[in-house]
Amino acid sequence: MNDYQVIIIGFGPSGAMAANLLGKAGIATLCVDRTTEVYDKPRAIALDHEIMRLFDNIGLREDIEGYVAPFDLSEHFGASGQLLRRVGMVGAPYPLGYTPTMVFTQPSVEKALRAHAAQWPTVSVALGTEVTAVSNVSDKAVVSLREPDGTERSVSADYAIACDGASSESRARLGLTLEDLNFDEPWVVVDVLVNPDKLDRVPVNSSHFCNPERPVAYIVGPQNHRRWEIMLREDENPRDLEKQEWVWKFLDRWITPDDATIWRSAAYRFHALVAQQWQEGRFFLAGDAAHQQPPILGQGMCQGMRDVANLCWKIEAALKDNAPSELLDTYGEERREHVRELILKIKEIGAVLCERDPEAAIRRDERILLESDGLPRTLFRQSIIPPIRQGLIDSTSGAGTGELFPQPKVMSCGREGLLDTICGGGWRMIVDARRCGALSPSLADKARQLGMTVLYLGSIDVPSNGQIIPLVEDSGILGRWFEQRKTSAAIVRPDHYVYSVATSEESIERHLRDLTARLRRVIPQSVTMERVA
Repeated sequence: MNDYQVIIIGFGPSGAMAANLLGKAGIATLCVDRTTEVYDKPRAIALDHEIMRLFDNIGLREDIEGYVAPFDLSEHFGASGQLLRRVGMVGAPYPLGYTPTMVFTQPSVEKALRAHAAQWPTVSVALGTEVTAVSNVSDKAVVSLREPDGTERSVSADYAIACDGASSESRARLGLTLEDLNFDEPWVVVDVLVNPDKLDRVPVNSSHFCNPERPVAYIVGPQNHRRWEIMLREDENPRDLEKQEWVWKFLDRWITPDDATIWRSAAYRFHALVAQQWQEGRFFLAGDAAHQQPPILGQGMCQGMRDVANLCWKIEAALKDNAPSELLDTYGEERREHVRELILKIKEIGAVLCERDPEAAIRRDERILLESDGLPRTLFRQSIIPPIRQGLIDSTSGAGTGELFPQPKVMSCGREGLLDTICGGGWRMIVDARRCGALSPSLADKARQLGMTVLYLGSIDVPSNGQIIPLVEDSGILGRWFEQRKTSAAIVRPDHYVYSVATSEESIERHLRDLTARLRRVIPQSVTMERVA
């Protein structure tokens, strides 16, 4: 018998989120990290509504709200310093219930995430513990450890998740390699705590200074935290430019040492890399161990969180319900292409904002202003997060498949709250009863036998019994979602991505039958998360 069901190597944001998801599911988990404390400097600074939804799903949203702020307006300035455009955030009602883009203070949020993981009864944490070897032995993932006192031991689990960062030793030991997507640029990242009475000296809004001589991104963080990301030239020594003397010289157009404190100044080479293979036997890669991307749009940590959200419900199904190995195979299949597609989009955006050729930069500026009749205009951020295009989805079912399903505020049986709060997690079938009415009792029963919660949008006379829930919304987000995709029902996975859409009972029945076949068994109720009381 194995010592644990899952071993997590690395207790950073991705590893800690995985521990929370597995702990909530009651899975015996060991988290190992060679460090003993959270790194006290910020690295990630941005998150989005999908990740805040995950924080809420594990019961941590309220604890971290004080360290999170909306990431609203951003201004783009051209080669000559002229304002090219403003990029803003869409207003409420928000499709996932939270502002779509946010900034956060990583050390505080990461501490809360670790502490929350440790409170689950089935989660054990071993800090200051080094991993010395990993191996697949028959049906076990075996991990060799060196304790803080030098004691060495080996532990085994059904599965292991390597979240041990960009220089992952686990990845190297497993013989897994990264595909290079051709991005290698030197930057200096400077985090500053501005004196509260001097905040009027720095820009009010986040900015991209698209000067080909030296592209710079400026980010307004929570409270008095401000960040500059400064692109370097190849002939510059990054170690010289991360020193405070150079940093203060660069920042003197805004602030001086009397106005602020440098929290962190660090030189990086940003890369665009993605693992070619995300699984080796019983081991899976996640987070920076599986991919690295440029900092533009702040998707690095978000991608790691998406990794473990995708993987952990599948591990739960494998452990509790004997789901086939093919289900776990879809993890790498889905995440590799999803990450790869997003990185390529980020590279395209970066190529525009960080154009280094002076003449090309002038043409870019002229084009942007020409598109808005010569005056800077305000655009609104559209989601660049791609859908899942392959894996555990029914790609033949129509528009909406593979997308992240929304979660507006809804009302049900006298209760009001966000969709996940009202109906819990797990597999769901959402039916727009205004378009197609109620399902036949036999079909609804088949969905319930698969462990699905059946949700009806619109006033309809159905029994509310915990697995059949009527919903009413004021915002119209769900109604528009179905209308725009010309469909009337959606089957949604535990990670909130749409498995399939349907327009008739016949197609719904086919999707249920196909899903049962793909999972090789009926999905019992244990796959679903606990319903929030």
